[in-house]
Amino acid sequence: MVLGPGFTAKPIMQQLKNDNWQVSASFRRLEAREDLIDAGYRAFDIMSDSAADIDLETVTHILTSISPGKVGDTGFKYITKHSAQLSSLEWAGYLSSTNVYGDHQGRWVDEATPTNPSLERGIKRVDAEKEWQAFANKKDIPLHIFRLAGIYGPGRNAVRSLLCGKARRVIKEGQVFSRIHVSDICEAVTRAANSDLPSEIFNLADDMPAPPQTVIEFAADLLGIDPPPAQDWETADMSPMARSFYMESKKVKNDKIKRLLRMELTYPDYITGLKELLEGEKAD
Repeated sequence: MVLGPGFTAKPIMQQLKNDNWQVSASFRRLEAREDLIDAGYRAFDIMSDSAADIDLETVTHILTSISPGKVGDTGFKYITKHSAQLSSLEWAGYLSSTNVYGDHQGRWVDEATPTNPSLERGIKRVDAEKEWQAFANKKDIPLHIFRLAGIYGPGRNAVRSLLCGKARRVIKEGQVFSRIHVSDICEAVTRAANSDLPSEIFNLADDMPAPPQTVIEFAADLLGIDPPPAQDWETADMSPMARSFYMESKKVKNDKIKRLLRMELTYPDYITGLKELLEGEKAD
């Protein structure tokens, strides 16, 4: 049962369906419902007071990918409303964010680092994590929280941004981000859902944190074009949302997924990821 079948969750849904799982997913718009059904998924209305669209007694696993503050409050209201019907539930997963750690001025963080978000969306993420932890404890099931670094993949990456003319090379001294390819998120989540691990928190990030301008410059080199002109962060014309991403800087350790999930990243760095994405983005 997937709450929020978006860019990150859809590859997970597809992988599970390929592995013969029955997968249901939430919708809010009727056209989204039709798309889900056409793709072979069961669809349920997350805004409905009724659970008639889905046999909740058969649900064994729940994964939520809805950002806090959006309609549905990470799906938590829907789940708690129908909690008594979830009699077969064995596992819950929550796709969170590394912004729960706050700013560490470019230093490393791991899952033992205390949460200390400075942005409102990070504070909401921490609150959502606590809600799901309380729910999992009440249901006596394992909860796996996946704290995602900057997500990229097909159609959403530095090469695509350059080709669309939307890429910017904003430079802030000492700024560094971690990233994760959507395919590696899929691998980690499906491994965890199939495991017998107790409740855990996993950082999902690759092995090579890097300044944002370095990634844009590498993507431009792959395309054989000049990168966009450099802009100083202090004076760049940016939306409040875009500017907020530069308010926190950290490097995210990923040792736990390698140790507990026995996982090797398919895309251990942005270099590997962008090289493979290049031809598909040019074709599009």
